[in-house]
Amino acid sequence: MKLSRRVWISTGILSIVVLGVTTVLAQNPTLPNDHLTGLWRLNLAKSKFDPADMAPKSDQARVTVTTAGVKVQTDGVNAQGKPTHSEYMAKFDGKDYPWTGTVDGKPNTDQDAVSWKQIDDWTYDVTNKLKGKVTSTMHIVISKDGKSGTGTVTGTGPQGQAVKHTAVYEK
Repeated sequence: MKLSRRVWISTGILSIVVLGVTTVLAQNPTLPNDHLTGLWRLNLAKSKFDPADMAPKSDQARVTVTTAGVKVQTDGVNAQGKPTHSEYMAKFDGKDYPWTGTVDGKPNTDQDAVSWKQIDDWTYDVTNKLKGKVTSTMHIVISKDGKSGTGTVTGTGPQGQAVKHTAVYEK
């Protein structure tokens, strides 16, 4: 009888623990960096491009943060009026990950890799590369309300010219 009572109590306690753990796991806890998730649209009026003739007509980025990292898909229209698209999946570890893109439906050969490094909860550095060489870096700061982000881009344009852009994106 004592053994049965002990088994019954142990089973009851185990059931409560399992139920509690299952309930906690079933809830969708906020992922770190989840404030990045969303559709970000370039606000041209608040952005500055140097050289000015490199300013795109439009740009938007769909960012999704998962446990595997950050997935980014961009669509826009470049300064020449041609549609652009890019996509990649990266981790916040500073390592290079494959990047693919198109301009006017043809492969974009200006970049082939990207890396993300998290500085703090609201700040990130993104490095773009071609054949192992850094072409540009973007220092991103997300506002505390998570509704806007500013990316300061420095690097070299496709024709070798120095670029410095301040791009403001909003959700």
